[in-house]
Amino acid sequence: MRTQKHFKIALTVLLLSMHSMLNAQDIHFSQFFETPLLRNPALAGIFTGDLRLQMVYRDQWGSVTDGYKTGSLNGEYKLPIGKADDFITLGGQLLFDRAGTAALTQASFLPAINYHKSLSGEKNRYLSLGFMGGVVNRSFDRSKIITDDPNGEPAAIANYTYMDGSVGLSYNSNLSKNPEDNFYLGIAYHHFTKPKNSFFRDPSIALNPKWTGSAGFRFGVTEYSYVSILADYSVQDEYQETVLGALYGLKIGPEIDNPQYVLHGGAFIRWSDALIPVIKLDYSKFSFAFSYDINISKLKPYSYGRGGYEVSISYIGFFDRDNSSLNAFRCPRF
Repeated sequence: MRTQKHFKIALTVLLLSMHSMLNAQDIHFSQFFETPLLRNPALAGIFTGDLRLQMVYRDQWGSVTDGYKTGSLNGEYKLPIGKADDFITLGGQLLFDRAGTAALTQASFLPAINYHKSLSGEKNRYLSLGFMGGVVNRSFDRSKIITDDPNGEPAAIANYTYMDGSVGLSYNSNLSKNPEDNFYLGIAYHHFTKPKNSFFRDPSIALNPKWTGSAGFRFGVTEYSYVSILADYSVQDEYQETVLGALYGLKIGPEIDNPQYVLHGGAFIRWSDALIPVIKLDYSKFSFAFSYDINISKLKPYSYGRGGYEVSISYIGFFDRDNSSLNAFRCPRF
């Protein structure tokens, strides 16, 4: 019994310590293109519209253990400022993540602001500087961790909060004379506050800063179709992540400039980790997407190739106001 008690206590310490270390690596989504603020706050507002709302839900590793359940909600509102074709985007990111029988949980609220400076009076060309920062809470359910001796449980706090922040730059312009052919490039520095990240108040465990480079290219193939190529590369301490892929979009409907539907299909790869097929449908102002991770990592024999699925819903709209991005000749867009 004594050995069993010590084993349970050691297991509890290990899990909580691993949670601290693993959370030094950020939460990620396979549909990273639906979470622009998590990639780079300077990507806020780079879309064809005035308002964008996006929601993503991810369920991962359910085939191996009590998996991760992660939800993201972000919103952006873009409006003109001054008289030089400049814009400003106000936004915010809500994030929720829960994993395991002990309900290890992270919840965050991160407001964001992005300023888009026009670099040309003749061409759609913008340099953007964005900031995002707010509060993050992490917790676990102590009642779900049971040992033989309650007094022998490790001295871990069950809840703590810290401030976090990110800063980024992006460049956005046209690829051709067609206003629908666009690209963006960006770089971001996350967690510049270097917050402490331990349930055991260990000052040596901190959330490591992360650099992220992002790119997106969209260009027409035919009158009724186009391709979007998207990629991210992140470095956080010794951890690196590369995810890239493409979506082929097919316009459906009699109006080429305003199709009733756009059906997208494609795939992404998270290097050495997962192959990710994606299907997406645009209808009116809404988009719906589904993706599934096919595990190709070292855990493949244990997960039988099953990683996790994601679903997302997006809304992009315009406002009836002067100089809306609907009518603006020059505007950050993708």
